[in-house]
Amino acid sequence: MKSVTAARVEQRMEELLQRRCDHLIAPESGPDQPLDQNPSQEALQAVILQAIEAGRGGKRLRALLLCDVWRALESEQNPDREQAVVDLACALEVYQTSALVHDDIIDGSPRRRGRPAAHLALSRSVAGNDSSGRAPAKPDARGAGLGILLGDLLASLSTDMALQAAAKLPQGTAIGRAFQAMQTAVVTGQVLDMGMEEACLDDPERLRRQALHTMAWKTASYTTLAPLALGLLASGADLEEHKESVRALGLDLGLAYQLADDLLDVTGDDRRTGKPVGGDIREGKRTVLLADTLAMVDPDQAKEIRRLYSCTSQVRNKTQVNMVRDLMQSCGAVEASRRRMADLSVRAQARAQALADDLHLSTGGRTIFLKACRRFLPLATTAGYHERVSSIDAEAGQASEVQRAGQDEHE
Repeated sequence: MKSVTAARVEQRMEELLQRRCDHLIAPESGPDQPLDQNPSQEALQAVILQAIEAGRGGKRLRALLLCDVWRALESEQNPDREQAVVDLACALEVYQTSALVHDDIIDGSPRRRGRPAAHLALSRSVAGNDSSGRAPAKPDARGAGLGILLGDLLASLSTDMALQAAAKLPQGTAIGRAFQAMQTAVVTGQVLDMGMEEACLDDPERLRRQALHTMAWKTASYTTLAPLALGLLASGADLEEHKESVRALGLDLGLAYQLADDLLDVTGDDRRTGKPVGGDIREGKRTVLLADTLAMVDPDQAKEIRRLYSCTSQVRNKTQVNMVRDLMQSCGAVEASRRRMADLSVRAQARAQALADDLHLSTGGRTIFLKACRRFLPLATTAGYHERVSSIDAEAGQASEVQRAGQDEHE
């Protein structure tokens, strides 16, 4: 297989989605009730359009990791099997789209990848009340409801895609089970994430452990753990033999990736990220960065942060968001997060090397595999982290706490 590109994945995603969505459009009931005058058909058409639109953009890192793991292990040229692997990778990306649609509804996010979030685009004002065609500032009940159904539809379609692709690959039954287990893990992580909204802020160490635990389920499960496992299974490799190594590597890569994303919420530029900077603070999310901040600011500042995060109004205003962002940077929490990511990056690269040895990869396969893993390491890929941390000055216990966060996950 030649190197798969994000553009190829996106094009194939749209082909697979369009093919399935074409079957969902019910026939017109007759000339007396044409399609453009049937509200139920209009709603279905709007959801189908968003199924395609919501999936556009993105780096496709999950799909590329799955394909590259397979490519690193596969020695035979088999176009049919190659296409099945690409389709499986597309199923993974369609599932991610479903998760993002639901995530934006839960978080009340107005934008995704620089465009209105799907539930906003589906709001009634877009359908008829706003002649400009622009998405409204806030969703209505129709938009939120259709957004939930859109997310459900995409999740269902992703499973169908994955099972069809798996039928053409070695260990197809195991691939299907792994894909469905991934979905269960992500939903579990989302529940844990919502539960974190009520987490106590008086114990930063406990809060940090809880946040890492949630990341392992919600992000690492389908960002790195599943692509690694699915790539191995698709090649016919014995996943059970390498299960612990895959899990340890996947957790390190996934946690590093999510920590970088959390940091961009504080230090990034929404013109580059495609979503509002400061959103985690505005929504009151309990993150590792928040836990570090509470541990590092002085008692009065910590009290003020706890007050802001505990206030009855669920959304903090721009002044409050900027105040917390400034504290996160000035107290050293941002730098602590960078050191933690550097620690994870070093360990992940060592684990990737060890797994490449265990898999007996060829020289070319080893290069493909290690490069694929490095895409998730923020020191190499994330805007704003151009400097290489030369020495890991991690706080005592940081390495072990990250390991403990995923100790019992995804067995």
